[in-house]
Amino acid sequence: MHRPTKRLTRIFVCAAAVPVILVASGCSSDSGDGADKGSSKASASASDAAAKVKAAAYDSLPQPCAAISKKTLDSLVPEAKSGKAGSSDDESVRGTCSWSSLDNKGVKGSQFRWLNASLMRFDSDAARGSGNKLAHAYFTKQVTDAQSVDGAKSPKSEPVSGTGDEATAVTYELKKKEGTFKQQTVVARVENVVVTIDYNGAGLAGEKTPGADELVKDAEKAAKEAVAAVVAANGAGGSDTAGSASAKPSDKTSSKPSAKPSEKSSAKTSSKPSAKSSDEPSDKASAKS
Repeated sequence: MHRPTKRLTRIFVCAAAVPVILVASGCSSDSGDGADKGSSKASASASDAAAKVKAAAYDSLPQPCAAISKKTLDSLVPEAKSGKAGSSDDESVRGTCSWSSLDNKGVKGSQFRWLNASLMRFDSDAARGSGNKLAHAYFTKQVTDAQSVDGAKSPKSEPVSGTGDEATAVTYELKKKEGTFKQQTVVARVENVVVTIDYNGAGLAGEKTPGADELVKDAEKAAKEAVAAVVAANGAGGSDTAGSASAKPSDKTSSKPSAKPSEKSSAKTSSKPSAKSSDEPSDKASAKS
């Protein structure tokens, strides 16, 4: 009598346990599906974010020392022999070139000129934004830096037309031991590339100080040519398209890896004149004149 009772008890216990196992299995299965769906949604969101970032228009830069024509260089820095290229860890991302000229007229004094061209390119990045957005932020910073140079006297800023997508000229005087220097900085952005032209001049040893209006026109001309060189280097026209955003290959896909200029500082880009520039006149230069 006792044995059948025990067998029935075991059967009831097992029968009661089966639904519990099924429920647990069901919960485990639902949890796995939810995790997979969550992972898929996260991947889709990341893909959507990347797709929404517009590809950078330009993926290369011209050689900085060739970005300004010889004719213009002969006018702006007439005694310069050749440009001095700055070092760069990636010439497709950044480059600089400078020229200096000292027209020594002996006892009549000398005319000094210094020109520097800086090119900086930005790739689009899903986390940081489009190349145009990053370039605009850098453009703004370059203008601000030019406006806040230590010792700058009466800085003035004005927009420059017909030069890329946006351009600004900053002018001021800077007094040094050699004399009073007239400084012009023109910053221009064309798509995802920023061009910065620094140009200054001074009359030394009693020579007349050059006029700011003439110098700023020269700097603007150099900036316009550098912008045109950027456009041409990417197969998009040249000087005729330099001032027209619609003529540029906005949908061109970049083939270069994303560049983060803030993390690649081995090639420092000049954005404003230094009071101790190696290209600007020293005591020796003054002595010669």
